[in-house]
Amino acid sequence: MTARYRRPSPKNPVLVRILAAGTALAAAGVLTVTFVSGGGDGKADASTSLNQYVPIERVAAGVVNPPPGRDASRGRFTVDCGTNGNGKFSPDNPVAQPGIRNGAEHVHDFVGNKAITAFSSDADLDASGTTCRNGDKSSYFWPVVRIDKSVRADDATVREALSGTSGAVVCPAVRDRLPAVPDSAKASVAGLLSELDRMEASADRRILAVKGVNADLNNEVLRKLGADRTTALTRMGDAIRRAGGRWPSRMVSMADCDISYDGVHEVLHTAGAKAAPVATPQIHCPGVRDKIPGVPAPALAEVDRSLDELDRQISEADERLVATRGQGGAAFVDNAILGPLKAKRIAVLDRIATAIGRTTARPDGLEKLAGCTLDGRQSTTGQGTGRPSASPSAVALPDPQGPNLELPNNTGGIVRPASVLIEYRGNPVSKVVPMPKFLRALTGDAKPTSRGPANARATWTCSGFADRLSDKYPVCPEGRQVQRVQDFPGCWDGKNTDSANHRSHVAFADRKTGACPAGFVAIPQLRITLSYKISRAVQLKGQYALDSFPEENHNPFSDHNDFVNVNSARTMQRIATCINKGKNCR
Repeated sequence: MTARYRRPSPKNPVLVRILAAGTALAAAGVLTVTFVSGGGDGKADASTSLNQYVPIERVAAGVVNPPPGRDASRGRFTVDCGTNGNGKFSPDNPVAQPGIRNGAEHVHDFVGNKAITAFSSDADLDASGTTCRNGDKSSYFWPVVRIDKSVRADDATVREALSGTSGAVVCPAVRDRLPAVPDSAKASVAGLLSELDRMEASADRRILAVKGVNADLNNEVLRKLGADRTTALTRMGDAIRRAGGRWPSRMVSMADCDISYDGVHEVLHTAGAKAAPVATPQIHCPGVRDKIPGVPAPALAEVDRSLDELDRQISEADERLVATRGQGGAAFVDNAILGPLKAKRIAVLDRIATAIGRTTARPDGLEKLAGCTLDGRQSTTGQGTGRPSASPSAVALPDPQGPNLELPNNTGGIVRPASVLIEYRGNPVSKVVPMPKFLRALTGDAKPTSRGPANARATWTCSGFADRLSDKYPVCPEGRQVQRVQDFPGCWDGKNTDSANHRSHVAFADRKTGACPAGFVAIPQLRITLSYKISRAVQLKGQYALDSFPEENHNPFSDHNDFVNVNSARTMQRIATCINKGKNCR
């Protein structure tokens, strides 16, 4: 069940964009809506969508900056990665939903790492190019902002769509990330993979039985499913290691699942323009990792290296797609990218078969997995679209379409930031230690409606009003820019680069004192400030909004940002040293 589902929903051809959205609870089949306002305090608000916009002067000054103590790290390190001038847009979320294509259901701006997709390994990221001027290969990405001047209806259509829609459980495809499995562990791993399938199917049945959005049920189901998957993945890793294999540390990121409300798209879908290419195209190749037999011990290391090479080949092809967009004719991608990629894959697949065949039967037919496709196009080899493989009953979401890269209910022209300020900052209580390479972190919550607002954060303000942040869209004074200020956790558990829920390995410092929780150490605290030139007329009319999941309907409180640290150890040490010495560096 690695692909997405469309659930039955009311048929309504009218596309609406509703900006007043918040926590929705389904009880006894009746959907009730509580709008997020006042910092997510859950107060009911039945006013129009314009109520999600607030003059910044009416927002109380509430940003607290703890006074620095004697051991404070007062410096700042700034990175210039541009404003997505190369146009890397994608509905993937490689941090929160690794291994799930189009997992975000909305479009992200990406700066920094050029190769990253939902399927990228650490080796892929390390081999990538970057948009950052100092060579930082980290990936920084956030939902796009759009301007849509179409007439908005009230929220009745969206409420109706949600009330008639059941969610679906969506989990990362563990099969697509397996290492070389030793032959003596193959049966055990196969059994555990089947157990993962049964867990997901059982959880999906519970969610499918409920119409509407029930945040309490969603969290209950996902907590149990995540814990059970963590246990199964731990057992799988133990079995592989006992047999002499390598269990990647990043497999912990495969534990967390999500609830998708793709059925709402059936109601809110629009027949937008489809003449232009989709958002940043991606290469899709047939999965290999679950197709090879158990690997004899002498071949394990070589097969693992070959599997990693196959991943890097796809990442390199993805990066080249971005760099060569618009070049050549209709056959350019086939001749310059897909054709050479197929030849390289044939060579690596042959090496895998040869390595296994030195001590046991050589596997036949691996070369059939060599042909790849570009997004939804048919492959010349007759193979499918590749990873992740879809279950027979699943229907893929549409790719972003047209010149505005639109998705259902995420429509209008994308506003590229006028500036992107990426800062690594210090801690008011202590010195910072370098963050580890490949650390994953996120801030905010893309789903305060279907998962609850506990992790959501107010991010909106205007230039010149740094002392206040709002959970609503700001209306700024003439000449001021709309801003999103997104602070990441500044404390680390000292050992993990990710965790099952993508959050518990890092933590926010105490808001009043700046101290890290017990067991955590201070790391350079990432802040990303996005500034937009949006006319005051557009602001006053409520015509700009955030891309979002369907159940959020452009809820400003669903703002979020994600990060993968791919700085070298040397660069990250330089960042920490600069901060600890109280300097301002670039």
